[in-house]
Amino acid sequence: MTLQLYFAPGACSFVPHVGLEAAQAPFEPKLVKLHKGEHRTPAYLAMNPNGQVPVLVVDGRPLTQIVAICDFLDRAFPQAGLLPKDAWERSHALSQLAWMNSTPHTTATRFFFPERYAESEGARAEVKQRATEDFRGYLERIQNTLDGKSFWFRDAYLFTLLRWGGYAGIDPKSLPAYYDYAQAILKMPPIAAAAARERISLDTYKA
Repeated sequence: MTLQLYFAPGACSFVPHVGLEAAQAPFEPKLVKLHKGEHRTPAYLAMNPNGQVPVLVVDGRPLTQIVAICDFLDRAFPQAGLLPKDAWERSHALSQLAWMNSTPHTTATRFFFPERYAESEGARAEVKQRATEDFRGYLERIQNTLDGKSFWFRDAYLFTLLRWGGYAGIDPKSLPAYYDYAQAILKMPPIAAAAARERISLDTYKA
């Protein structure tokens, strides 16, 4: 099986990136420069018409969407423990990933790209402010539900979301339990390896 992962540094593609590292799966990392519009080229859109990362190419066949990619990697590399083994726990883990992808993730899109949702500068500022308030609420919810149960995909997504909060002006240290957890998992070899390849760190917050 040949694998290629199309990723952008610090994007949600960090989640399967960590999974591949944890599985010790041979793969070819394919950097997508979003700022140069490489996700909008005809060749890329042929793989993913949504023009998004990640794309996992498996033996020449592209697979998109975070939850689907995570499910595939867990089934392809069952020995890696990327998701829980118990049927209920596995489904619950996928539910967590789906929530992170559909709720805080889409909220972050509004503070990263408020121009997609409003025309005037004033309206864009309101969109960004409301999105930031909602996003902080989701980070607090995550902090309050940290239960010591860990699996690679969730930890990678938790790390990613906390990083994004810094760009919105949310000090990660104002969420101390979450911040400590993210610092701890960053030391784990699969997460550290993916972060090193992407050249990203936890703290994106600037006072």
